Amino acid sequence: MEQKIQAKNLDEQRFGRVLPHVSVDCVIFGFHENQLRVLLLRLRSIQEWSLPGGRLFPDESLDDAAHRVLKERTGLQNIFLKQFYAFGDRHRMDNTDFHGILAKQGIQLDPSHVLFDRTISVGYYALVEFSQVTPGLDILTEEWRWWDVREAPVMLFDHNEIMSAALKTLRRQLRYDPVGLNLLPEKFTMPELQKLYETILGKTLDRRNFQKRLLGYGILKRLEERRLGGAHKSPYLYCFDREQYFKALESGLEHEW
Repeated sequence: MEQKIQAKNLDEQRFGRVLPHVSVDCVIFGFHENQLRVLLLRLRSIQEWSLPGGRLFPDESLDDAAHRVLKERTGLQNIFLKQFYAFGDRHRMDNTDFHGILAKQGIQLDPSHVLFDRTISVGYYALVEFSQVTPGLDILTEEWRWWDVREAPVMLFDHNEIMSAALKTLRRQLRYDPVGLNLLPEKFTMPELQKLYETILGKTLDRRNFQKRLLGYGILKRLEERRLGGAHKSPYLYCFDREQYFKALESGLEHEW
């Protein structure tokens, strides 16, 4: 009963004042143990997974709403976030009984409620440092989990399509922008950085060419420290030159991998 009362209050306080017909869905990528992972949520009383997202409040822009969702779901602020596509197919919600899902949460809405109307979702993807994330749950969410993008389950609505589109966009981004500042620890080795690029691209890169190209951009600083404890020669540690990194994001880096 407590769950239903809280859910009813949530409906009155939140669902009653969201903007109709538009939402944001966030694809949150993290890199861990040489895997590119995506953060997914499972609602209470159902088995299907979904991307973090939500409707807009009247006083929010699209970017504001996406940043709010990310803050609620990762505990992080000021992270890399990029809008990449709008999903507006008129059948995008047909494979999901949204009314039934809300009913299982104790939320009873009139069938004419705007939440059941056709909705356009604006997709954002975020790049986060895996170890810094503290995933958050709300009253509707029972579980969160990091999934390898290659093993992501069938999701609600068109969220598999949204995730695939975000991954394609991220791969295209590597042609123009540096990647790594938000996905790696502050200090990393060149092989670790290369593995990140290879994991995103899904292919092997030549070690010498990769190192020459990344150093040529002027966005890396080699530290007088080495990664100790490995089976092979201890590689130097690097960090990003944040000023040069953000300049590269503004101006772009045209290259082919």
